[in-house]
Amino acid sequence: MKALIRHAEISDSRAILDLIQELAVYEKEPESVMLNVSDIELYGFGQKPLFQCLVAELEEKVIGMALYYQRFSTWKGPTVHLEDLIVTESSKGQGIGSQLYSEFIKNAYESGVKRIEWNVLDWNTPAIGFYEKSGATVLHDWSSVQMHRAEMKAYLNTLDL
Repeated sequence: MKALIRHAEISDSRAILDLIQELAVYEKEPESVMLNVSDIELYGFGQKPLFQCLVAELEEKVIGMALYYQRFSTWKGPTVHLEDLIVTESSKGQGIGSQLYSEFIKNAYESGVKRIEWNVLDWNTPAIGFYEKSGATVLHDWSSVQMHRAEMKAYLNTLDL
């Protein structure tokens, strides 16, 4: 099935948030999403957007997205980080994810970045297989590291600043 792949607009903010929430359920962390529609509008479409987004649309309904942002590698130079590639559960298996993935890669390549990167959960074997089949390298010797605001504050409180 061929979807319309286009750059997201501010009017897609609700659909973007719905997709994020659906992904959080799939990843067994539904309570982790703290964003709301206003946040999506501000961070994606405000004065200083922090992300870009492609959406997949069928019959005027957003059914998938690829949300990404610019980064810089001290080894490679400009890179793009794909934060999420999401297709609604009801639309999976129709090639929509492949279309989004391909358009994301095309846009990144045409922008001149030296690398694209993203994370995948180690138990998401269908995604890992998909990425490896496309020629991507899944790095098994790196671990993701995160620190949330509460941890940042606790750490900073231990310092003598």
